[in-house]
Amino acid sequence: MSHAPILVTGGAGYIGSHVVLQLREQGERVIVLDNLSTGFADAVIGAELVVGEVGDSALVEALLRQHGIDTVMHFAARTIVPESVADPLRYYGNNTCATRNLLGACQLVSVKHVVFSSTAAVYGIPGAGRAAECDATQPINPYGSSKLMSEWMLRDLSAATPLRHVALRYFNVAGCDRAGRVGQSTEKATLLVKVAAEAALGIRPHVAIFGTDYPTADGTGVRDYIHVEDLASAHLAALHYLRAGGESVTLNAGYGHGYSVREVLSAMSRALGSAVPFVEQPRRAGDPPELVAECSRIQQVLGWKPALDDLDLICASALQWERTLLARRGA
Repeated sequence: MSHAPILVTGGAGYIGSHVVLQLREQGERVIVLDNLSTGFADAVIGAELVVGEVGDSALVEALLRQHGIDTVMHFAARTIVPESVADPLRYYGNNTCATRNLLGACQLVSVKHVVFSSTAAVYGIPGAGRAAECDATQPINPYGSSKLMSEWMLRDLSAATPLRHVALRYFNVAGCDRAGRVGQSTEKATLLVKVAAEAALGIRPHVAIFGTDYPTADGTGVRDYIHVEDLASAHLAALHYLRAGGESVTLNAGYGHGYSVREVLSAMSRALGSAVPFVEQPRRAGDPPELVAECSRIQQVLGWKPALDDLDLICASALQWERTLLARRGA
């Protein structure tokens, strides 16, 4: 059965480009909308790229009508927590207001399904270090707040119209396409595995460990790291769930267990074959000792099962991508 094309906003970015690859591998027709502020045109493989703003209602409505699109996967957003604290209105504008405009266009054209890229940042600092979908949402930065507001808009629009959605709350996304086609290319990235891979190859002088006195096994913060290819497959599972008539739902996307900063550095050192340089620094305000997903619901509701739950594999794929980037730059 042939389905209508899918609009992927932010499809030239890190996670979106991996989702586009998997959609195309399953024979889906894909239109990517990206302003290329943090994405890369060459990361869009096998899909049409439209360069523009997701908050441009007229452009989005025209694309939806022109291609007969009935499903939107929405990744386009600013995602750097410290930047959101320094420039909150940029985040509310780029993330929340742009999403409102996108959803307005979706309503006008009667889009059936939305898969939304949300974040564990909506939880703030869970007391027990684990977060379940039923837990209170108490974001502690504008990034988390901007995403939570978008979740609310989706919730209310789904209640008022036939539109149905899946919101996926990501934990710590890491790794890259194992075939080396796309990866995390953003400059000055803050994701630990990316930073560790850059430090491993001398692109950065070292990794900073922020806090070594947490009440964890080795004193460093613990996070739930999910391979980006597994996360991408969760989006495809969400798509199939909605097409089969599934109701709107919000789900955590993680593995349900965590690794410490030191464990990540050890895994990257194994991938490199030598030690990754690091320096120890004081804790950062707002960093929880541990943040791990309660993720039984995503497996029950979507039938999704991760295939790449392996820290060594995650780090090796990230390191491979950094080497690919260096080769492209002629370094």
